[in-house]
Amino acid sequence: MAPIDFNGLDTAVHGPVRLGIMTALQVDGALDFTTLKNRLDTVDGSLNLHLGKLAECGYITSKKAFVALRPKTTYKITPSGRKALINYLQNMKSLIAYIEDTDASKA
Repeated sequence: MAPIDFNGLDTAVHGPVRLGIMTALQVDGALDFTTLKNRLDTVDGSLNLHLGKLAECGYITSKKAFVALRPKTTYKITPSGRKALINYLQNMKSLIAYIEDTDASKA
């Protein structure tokens, strides 16, 4: 049995909130903070922390503007973020296939 290599997993994408952010931005395009917060059912502080980490990695960008005198920040996935998400999903597919193959051989 070959060892399972978890070293390829990008820990910046791996958490549920970060994976949710990346997936939402990939599927829907640019989204504002409130939309992301509602979509992911999370609180401001947690979302802000995860958005900051993804921005620090260069996986997302943000644009701040004022709409009707209220601040509005919109986030967008970057090309490197898109690549990181695709790589992460490919690694997960490989892991799932490995588990399914191992399970099938035990039957």
